[in-house]
Order: sequence, then C-alpha cells, then structure tokens
Amino acid sequence: MKKYILLGLVASAIFTSCKKGPVNGGTTPVEFKSTTYAYIGTYDSDGKPNYLETMDNVSNNMVNFLLEKIPEKSDIRKTNPDLLKNADLPITAKSEVFITFVTEGTGNTNTIGYYTYKTGNAPTKPENISKITYVFPHASQVNSGGSLRPGDKVKIGTIEAGMTIGFVLLQNGWDVNTKKVNDNAPHFLSNRELNPENLYELKPHTVVFNYAAENKTMIGFEDVNRTLPTCDHDFNDVVLYATVNPIN
Repeated sequence: MKKYILLGLVASAIFTSCKKGPVNGGTTPVEFKSTTYAYIGTYDSDGKPNYLETMDNVSNNMVNFLLEKIPEKSDIRKTNPDLLKNADLPITAKSEVFITFVTEGTGNTNTIGYYTYKTGNAPTKPENISKITYVFPHASQVNSGGSLRPGDKVKIGTIEAGMTIGFVLLQNGWDVNTKKVNDNAPHFLSNRELNPENLYELKPHTVVFNYAAENKTMIGFEDVNRTLPTCDHDFNDVVLYATVNPIN
C-alpha cells in the first residue's frame, strides 16, 4: 500500500511542476501576416546597400562612450535600466531622415528596417503595421562577416510632420544562401507591445540614450528573445543613430 501512495505522490509532484508554466513568462509568437516588405534599393551579395550616402565620421570618442554605456555581455537591467525605452522617432516638421550604422556586437546576420505610423497612434498589433522597409539588409560589419563600416549612412526618405518612425530588427534576417532577407525571421520592434515576450519587463528590445558631445541620440538593439538563457541583455547587438534634417 505504501508503495502505491509513494508513486501517487511522485505523479502529483510531476503534474504540479508542469503547471508552473514556462521560465521567465514564456513567449507568444507574433506574426506579421498582413505586412508587406520592401527594400530602399539594390544591394550587393553581402547585403551592403548600393544606396549609401556619404559616410558619417564615427569618432573614437563615440566608440569609447558606447563601450562604457552598453558594454559587451553586461546586463542592462543591472547597469542602466533607465535606458530601456521605445526608440520610436516622432517627426515634428517635414524632414529628410538618415540612419547611420555605428557598430554591432553579435554573431547574428541581422536585418534593420523601419515602419511609420501617425504620431500618438502607436501600433498595438501586427495588423497596424502595413509596411516594413529594410534599411540595412545585412547589418554586420566587415570584421564580423558583413560589409558595413561604422558611419555607413542611408537616407530612408522624406517623412511628413505628424508621423513617427519605428524600428525593427529581424534576427538572422539576412540569408547568406539566398542573398536576401527572410521576411519571416523573428521580429523585435521598438514598440515593445509587439514583441513576443509575455512579461512586460522583458518586452523592450531597444535602448535610447544621448551622446551629448556630438549631439547624437543612440539606439541600441537586443537581438535575442529575452526569455532565453542565451540572451545577455546587453543591447549592443546593433547600434545606430538617426539624423533628421527639416525641410524649409
């Protein structure tokens, strides 16, 4: 009789442990079934845009600042939790907008894109984003399997006043075999509500901070699902900044 009671207790314990749910809240897949995808222009076999503008100067001082602000393998939640913000960029006057690649700290072949929406009407579900345009099809630099160099800059276009620009990183979006972006790669957006993590505190995938010495607002991305033990939460996997030039 005692043997059967013991087996029953073990089975009950296993069943109870299964009911605890996934670690870190788990994830819910987010699918962009109605979103269309586009490229700004053509690119070479490494995914480097053929539409690059004149390079910006990424100074050593900026690089050193980034190494201090978002160091490699350093959990942002412990070092600078206040930096965890939506990186969306509101446009208050009709402007030409440029995106500059600064650096990356990952082995993934990520893609960076953008989308727009009316300011004050942020997307809350995938259906709210009708189009994503790729800025850097392969956002990896020359010493990390790609072709980008710090300072490579792209004009994403002229954006009307009253619109806001959101950003998206597609994890391993660049397919080295097909030489194009996989639209179905995991998306991590600057709008945290559209990211797959279930816990609200794990949803952000961008940090935003100022580099006052050169009047730049830096945007850093985390490119791994934040519920996974492989995520280091350092938010330096791709680092960019935007330049907004109002049109008179």
